Amino acid sequence: MRSARSANPSQQPPQANKAFFTWAAQKDGTPIEIIGGQGATFLTADGAQWMDLGSMVWNANLGHGHPAMRQAMMAAAERSLVVMPSAVFPDKTLAAERLLDVAPPGLASGKVFLCLSGAEANENAVKIALQVTGKKKIIFRSRSYHGATLGMLAFSGDSRKQGFDVGVSVGVSWEDPYVAGPGPGSLEALIEAQGPDTVAAVMLEGVVGANGVYPPPRSYYRNIRQICDRYGVLFIADEVLSGFGRTGRWFAVDHDGASPDLLTCGKGLTGGYAPGGAVIASGRIARHFDDLPLRCGLTNYAHPLTCAAIAAAIGVYKEEALIPRAARLGEWMKRHLPLWTRKRPFVKDVRGVGLLWAIELNEPDGSKPASVARMKQLARALQSEKIHLHKRDNMVFLAPPLVISEAQLKDGVERLGAAIDSVWSP
Repeated sequence: MRSARSANPSQQPPQANKAFFTWAAQKDGTPIEIIGGQGATFLTADGAQWMDLGSMVWNANLGHGHPAMRQAMMAAAERSLVVMPSAVFPDKTLAAERLLDVAPPGLASGKVFLCLSGAEANENAVKIALQVTGKKKIIFRSRSYHGATLGMLAFSGDSRKQGFDVGVSVGVSWEDPYVAGPGPGSLEALIEAQGPDTVAAVMLEGVVGANGVYPPPRSYYRNIRQICDRYGVLFIADEVLSGFGRTGRWFAVDHDGASPDLLTCGKGLTGGYAPGGAVIASGRIARHFDDLPLRCGLTNYAHPLTCAAIAAAIGVYKEEALIPRAARLGEWMKRHLPLWTRKRPFVKDVRGVGLLWAIELNEPDGSKPASVARMKQLARALQSEKIHLHKRDNMVFLAPPLVISEAQLKDGVERLGAAIDSVWSP
């Protein structure tokens, strides 16, 4: 017999009493309950409509409730296919074919390894690099984030690694930012200091994302490619956040016409409609495993729902020309957002590319970074405006779905500006 409490859903304990939510003390705030959405907006259980300027967790590039994605996911669910990760089936083949079709030219003749998240894609890229080269060291930037698994925290220069030092000794931090040529502090100098015969790979985000959005200068990745070739080191491009149109190109390295040895995907790979990650390996890397076992894989890798979502998402990106559209909207952002620094002295910096931007905020007099208390005030103001976006330290990030209309984008930017002004210039 059901209790009176369980019979009445309105009397159920709040969500936080039943399930964990991420990256927060469990008593800090109440998670919002999302019940639906369309395009760049989503609906919550209290009847409010929110503007999604953060693409959920940087992953909802195709927005909410996309009809083609809904149809594809329903069709895959109807097939109810259950397979092991070493099997092949039509959606898996199609997902790999479509990924190779949009990959940088140097990867087009390679192969795809399908997994369930961006962090896992990065982990598997590192595993592949270690197996191919027989070397042990991975160089990563001091300003970087490659995922929240124990392995990837060891290869990230991010404060979220604190408390999780598991003694991984093969990670070598490079004090960036964007020193690719010869000289002190350069990548060349670091490789030589470590010993080229010990360095398996250099792993770099296409654009430093959650650590501040720092687009690299022109020709940066062509220089990285040349340095890696000169020293016999593999180049891993982490395009988990910056891929699938986020920067106005399929991948951020495409701005330079550079092809890495291994390119990792996640987030926009499936548009958020299923868990998904992938490693795209060059033909040379793929051939290494023709006669040697590829020692990578977990139970649900290349899951049928994931493969269907990947194939469908890439189809939508192409059919709706969302990649060049993101570049055009990015040009509007490039013209408009820097004006904020003229009108608002507390805006320290605005930087970005495509539909990936960061706004760095100072205290009203510009003397120091915005305080924790002020950023909490901003969070409340954004909640009142029903705007979802990402905040960290003294920064706010703009990363809306690629399907956002120009009118919605302008409205969202204006509402963000109003929220900031209400806290900094009340």
